[in-house]
Formats: sequence, structure tokens, C-alpha cells
Amino acid sequence: MRRRGAYGLLLLVGLLAASLLWSHPWQALPIAPAPPETPAPSAAGQLPRVLTGPVVHVVDGNTIDVQLDGRKVRVRYLGMNTPETKHPTKGQEPCGPEAAEANRRLVAGQMVRLELDVQPWDRYQRLLAYVYVSDVVVNAELVRQGYAQMATYPPNVRYADRFRQVQQEARTARSGCWKAP
Repeated sequence: MRRRGAYGLLLLVGLLAASLLWSHPWQALPIAPAPPETPAPSAAGQLPRVLTGPVVHVVDGNTIDVQLDGRKVRVRYLGMNTPETKHPTKGQEPCGPEAAEANRRLVAGQMVRLELDVQPWDRYQRLLAYVYVSDVVVNAELVRQGYAQMATYPPNVRYADRFRQVQQEARTARSGCWKAP
């Protein structure tokens, strides 16, 4: 009798734990798989670490569309964030249009080189990259000009120290959005 009670208690605890896990609202977000319209992976199943293509559209201060292997791919800049221009709930944030214009001046119609970090895709199925025009790292340049703030999202933290230093210089110089009101 005692043994049957122990098994029943164990079963009850197991079911309770499982129901808590299944009903808990927070779940770890999986790494989003590559959407079907993205560049083909290598034979080993990995995207190349560096991709190149022309910018076909500037979405906002930290997002562009790039033509890769004949397909349009949405690219989100790594290491930084800019104020919103078209967010569904936040709307347009202060300095958002200026950040988008600064990005447009740097990349519109340009051939860009995209350097990937550890995690290539975000949960919105955007390719995550450090974006280069010639030898200029556009992500860092927007931070240097004061139109973006450093923002790291592990595991993509390769240039975090560089972005931190450039942001401090922009704040000290009161560049871009750091200007006093």
C-alpha cells in the first residue's frame, strides 16, 4: 500500500510539473530558421560568413533590403539600434526619421558586404549582419554619427567593445541625436 502511494505521489508531481511547463507563458525563442527566400546555404548547410549584394531598399535606421543570389533579403544591423520610424505600437520615435536618413545616405544604392556573427537570423526572420560599404562599418558609423545607440544581443557580440567606444565618443561630442534639446 505504501509503495502504491509513493508511485501515485510521484505521478501527481510529474503531471503537475508538466502542466506548469506547458502552460507557462514564457518560452525560449528558438533561433529562427532561414526563410525560403534567402540565399542558399553551403553544402555543409551553413550560410557563408560574408555575403555581398546591392541595397535595394532602406527600411529605416537599422534595417535594409539587399539583393542576394537574385532574392531580396531583409537585413537587420547588429550591435546597434535606432529610434523607430514605423513601429506598430510605438509609432515614430524622436530622431527616428533622422536616423533613417543617415542610413539612407550611407547605403542607398550601394554594394554592401554583410558579415555574419554567431546567430544569423532573428525571430522576425531578418538576416543579422555587420554591414560594410567599402571599408566603412555602417553599423558603427551610425553610432559614431550619433543616430544609433549600441545594443548587443547575445550571442552576436563580436564588436561590442568597439560600439561602446564609438558611442561614448558620439555622446561626448553631442553628435546626431545626442545634441542637447
